[in-house]
Amino acid sequence: MGASNSIIECALTEIQQTHKAKKLGSRRSILKRARKGITAPKPRSLIQISLRVVAALLGFGLLGYLFFRSGPGAVWKQLQAVGWGFALVILLGGLSQLAKTCAWRNAFTCDISGLSWSRSFVAQLISDGIGQFGIAGKVVGEGTRISLLGRAVPLSNALSAGAIDGGLHTFSALVVTVLGISAILMIGPVSVRWRVYAALLIAVLVSVVILAAVALKNRWQLVGNATRAIGRLPRLHVWVSDKQPIVDSAEDNLLSFRAEAPAAFWATLVFNLLWHLLAVVEVYVILRFMGAGFSIGGAFIVESLTKVINLVGALNPGNIGTYEGGSMLIAKMFGVTSTTGLTLALCRRARTVFWAGVGAMCMIMMKQAETPRAVVAKLYPAVEPFHGE
Repeated sequence: MGASNSIIECALTEIQQTHKAKKLGSRRSILKRARKGITAPKPRSLIQISLRVVAALLGFGLLGYLFFRSGPGAVWKQLQAVGWGFALVILLGGLSQLAKTCAWRNAFTCDISGLSWSRSFVAQLISDGIGQFGIAGKVVGEGTRISLLGRAVPLSNALSAGAIDGGLHTFSALVVTVLGISAILMIGPVSVRWRVYAALLIAVLVSVVILAAVALKNRWQLVGNATRAIGRLPRLHVWVSDKQPIVDSAEDNLLSFRAEAPAAFWATLVFNLLWHLLAVVEVYVILRFMGAGFSIGGAFIVESLTKVINLVGALNPGNIGTYEGGSMLIAKMFGVTSTTGLTLALCRRARTVFWAGVGAMCMIMMKQAETPRAVVAKLYPAVEPFHGE
């Protein structure tokens, strides 16, 4: 969290330069707390760390239980059935990361000619890999992605692009989830009880999608107002008030992005939708190689339900165990063995680990290549930095 916290603090300084009144109010509140002898709470207490460790251990325990319950031999047989198809899965994973990089680059409202495609792609790989570790991982992953940009993009613009890309990615994920669950009600072989659950979930998600679309069109600050409402709680007031300028600035940029840069807005949205569609193709390929007999429509439904599992398991670090268990439940819902669902989850997790490893190796190579440049810059400060740094 150290890198993320430092980035947020720097962003808060830049944003508050354009909001002098908020800056003065923040300083007064800090001085007031200092006079009273109240210290700011630590970002991660020992109890929080302990809970995360326990949750991770329970997740690994659940994964081990599911694996041995399904039978190592049966799982290995399914993995062998995928065979060389896993190379196609790796390729699809790379294409999805490329699409996500394109979406992110289109979200910038400043000149990014100094930001190379290779650096953008590596930053996206690292961010996605860290983001697999739940909500905290997404925060750290976004901070790492911004820090890897170096001096190629101003920090305020990098924060805005991250907020815009993240907002449109969430919106597109909601749309895909609503369409997939709606398809379940029409053609899915599910029981009456599951149809009722699906209808309730659709009602909630459709309401969220409509509210988000209306808010985007009318520029309603839903997130900012919700944050201010949460900040009225005594225990959260100090923490929320420190983050409020960042939330307001990010939401303002997101709401004004469509009007100021409509072409970039739609490009970002389309590339995010492409990311989700490539995930559907990935599910289809894995299931077809295992002989499950799923159509592309069935794979679309599976992916939409997987997004619900990811949302439920967001509090579990890495979604370990819960992701695999949810995939097994989805498989049984469609009348195939739970081992098929477990193998599907393992293949997709292996793809994530592969590209995260590629990103880590590329980052190490980039840092090693930049070390001599940093030494030259210190010895000869008058020399301009290299392009893209």
